[in-house]
Amino acid sequence: MNKEIITEQFKPRPINSTGKHSRLVDLSHTIEDGLITYKGLPAPIICDYLSREKSREFYESGAEFQIGKIEMVANTGTYVDCPFHRYADGKDLSEVGLESFFDLEAVVVRADYRKKLAVEESIFMGKELRGKAVLVHTGWDENWNTERYFESPPFLTKKVAIYLRDCGVKLVGIDSMNIDDLNDKTRPVHSILLKDEILIVEHLCNLDKIPDERLRFSAIPPKFKGVGTFPVRAFAKVEKR
Repeated sequence: MNKEIITEQFKPRPINSTGKHSRLVDLSHTIEDGLITYKGLPAPIICDYLSREKSREFYESGAEFQIGKIEMVANTGTYVDCPFHRYADGKDLSEVGLESFFDLEAVVVRADYRKKLAVEESIFMGKELRGKAVLVHTGWDENWNTERYFESPPFLTKKVAIYLRDCGVKLVGIDSMNIDDLNDKTRPVHSILLKDEILIVEHLCNLDKIPDERLRFSAIPPKFKGVGTFPVRAFAKVEKR
């Protein structure tokens, strides 16, 4: 192998790049100790189970390790809801196939919360949505980790949920704290989408940094049994023009 080939093979790539024709954009919030995601639910506790200092007792000189300990509710940070979250007989995280979480063709729909909190079906009409992840960009993520974030966040209407279900979408995401109207205790959007095994991702961010189309979406949780919601590392793969 000549020097030119070796140099090209081991040339470092930019951290947000997947090659010449695409780039990755992180759409998930950072989870840290004490973070409140949903008012009324406890913040995560993130600490050492085994500290580096303590670990030195078990290894030879110069070797040390850290083992972290995390205590949190499943609805923390940016998370995915699967059918078990709403329905006792619905699929839990371990039963949903990887193809439902990874590399979905996606479309972004813009619905500025400053104009209206209720996202209605008219903005989805005329778009090809079948088989896609539909990501709703309201701009609400600018209020993340503030008291404002919990006050009257934008949401989808019941009619939108029915429309998206009938369009045959695969997943619906939003950059708000809840895809449903917090004042509607029947939670119609969760009920309609999850009944048809359409996954939901809440608390997205950075949707303003990706285009409306020509992108793939992934939001991958651990494979837990008996759990219907869990944090994800959500990201978009954007095609470069």
